Order: sequence, then C-alpha cells, then structure tokens
Amino acid sequence: MAEGDIQKLKEILSGKFAVEEKRIRLKELEFEVSDPDIWTKDRVGAEEKIKEYGTLRSLIEDFDLIETEDDIHSFEADRMPKNKYELAPAIISVFPGAGGQDASDWAMMLLDMYKGYAKNRGWKVSAIDDDTIEIKGEDAYNILLKESGVHRLVRISPYDAKKLRHTSFALVEVMPVLERIDAEKIDIPDRDIKVEFSRSSGPGGQNVNKVETAVRVIHIPTGLSASSQAERSQGQNRERALSVLKSKIVKLMEEKQETEIGNLKTKVSPEWGHQIRSYVLHPYKMVKDHRTEFETSRADDVLGGNLDGFIEAELKL
Repeated sequence: MAEGDIQKLKEILSGKFAVEEKRIRLKELEFEVSDPDIWTKDRVGAEEKIKEYGTLRSLIEDFDLIETEDDIHSFEADRMPKNKYELAPAIISVFPGAGGQDASDWAMMLLDMYKGYAKNRGWKVSAIDDDTIEIKGEDAYNILLKESGVHRLVRISPYDAKKLRHTSFALVEVMPVLERIDAEKIDIPDRDIKVEFSRSSGPGGQNVNKVETAVRVIHIPTGLSASSQAERSQGQNRERALSVLKSKIVKLMEEKQETEIGNLKTKVSPEWGHQIRSYVLHPYKMVKDHRTEFETSRADDVLGGNLDGFIEAELKL
C-alpha cells in the first residue's frame, strides 16, 4: 500500500480514536501531574489523573509509531473495546434474598459499599431508586461488571433479641447504561410489561407524597423489574425505569447468548449455593471471593468501599 494511502487511513484512525483531542488532554494532564502538591490536595484525584495520563500517552505513542497497514490493524485490535458496552457508565441494583429484615439491611449495606467505592475513585453517583444507583466514571461498567451475582453475609443479627448469628443473601445486578439509540432498538411488547405506580419516598419536588410519581416496570416473562422515583414526573420516571429494564434485558440476552427477547427465562434467585462472595463478620472477620479465591480479614474496609483487591482479581479472570 502506498505511503499516501497509509496516511489517509491513519487520518481516519485519528478521527475514530479522537487522537488530536487526546493530545490536548495529555498536555493538560502533563501540567496537572507536575504539580508537587497534587498528592496532598487530592490523593484519589491524583491517582486517577496519573492513570489517565499513562493511558493517553501509551495510545498516542503507539499511534505515532504506525507506519504500515499491519500497524493500523494492530492498533485497532488493541484499542477497541472488547464488548459494545465496555466503556459505558454502570447501573447497579441490589435486591434482598433469603434472610428477611437482615437481608433487606444487607442489600442497603452493599449499595453503600458500591457508593463508597465510586467515591474513592472520584466517580459520580446518582440515585435512580432506593435499590438502584447509576455510576459514571472511566470504565465504570467494565470494572464493576463481575460484581454481578449473589453476595452472602454472616453476622450477629441486630434484629434478633437473642443475638443469634444469621445468614443473609442479596443479589447484585450490574448493567450498562444504554445509549438512547440502542435503547430504542429494544422492542418489548406491551403485553409483556406490567407497570405499577406509587408515591415517591425521596426528593423530587412539591408533588412528592401527593401524587404517584414513582414507577416500577416489570418484564413478565423473566420477572426482571426496574423502578425510578428520582425524576419529578410520572412520565419521566416511567421512561427512566423502562431504560433501566432494557439494560437488564440486554445484559441477560448477552449472558444467555439469546438474540430474541421472547426466549429469555427467569434468572437465578439470591439464595444459598449461588453466592460469588461471602462476607463473614462473626465469629471472625473475613471477606472471600469464591471465584478468584481472593480474601481479606479487613471486612470493615471492604464494606466501606475498599474493593480494589477484589476488582483487580476479577479483571484477571
């Protein structure tokens, strides 16, 4: 291939990966990370900036070394996301399983854990419903993807007058935030959707607790559901809940390798035998991931959002 043709392909590749925009961002980061006080001002922010700096510099250096058609193909193969939603923001829902009031409390503890993890990374967290949050940050969905599954807690129940040890389960679902164009492609028949309305329990304006603005949508064939009460109107909450439901359906279709929504079956329930991770708070403290075998006795730190060891082990799977 002629040198001029290589240059044209390289220009197309530059636009595809926004190389020139990344060069500008790299210069900004060079100035920011050169600040000797960066670590004392914001340690977490400093780590994120240095990570971003390294990623951008590597991409630009590899791009500038392109000389042949093979170089172009190699660059694309190395830099393209491994799946369509890898770089998308994440939606996390946590649902209580077996364990009654303890399980409900455990679900809220897990949701707080992910909020803490996001805060530690400098990511933005917004509530969709009492059991669902959206996390925006670099590679959020890709990084959190393998947190999906059943999480098991063993502790002395704060709700048991006899102070007995209880085991609780909760199901964590991690979905990508769909782009509007992708969400519009998911066609769910009206007969497969059940919509429920209720009064919002959180902030949302003067209509809260006066009209039924909170919305829950249920996909009848699978039992998948999604709720929203963060928006001000019933219509907005219905749209938001339906968008989250479509994310769940897309995720399930990928897991089941199905191409048709109608072929989907109900998912696993959060109970004994399905757990991916155990959190033991009594008679000793230990958090262990049953897939990677990574474990730590610093259970309080984990529940506070320090998931780095588990996430790193998951990404190696």
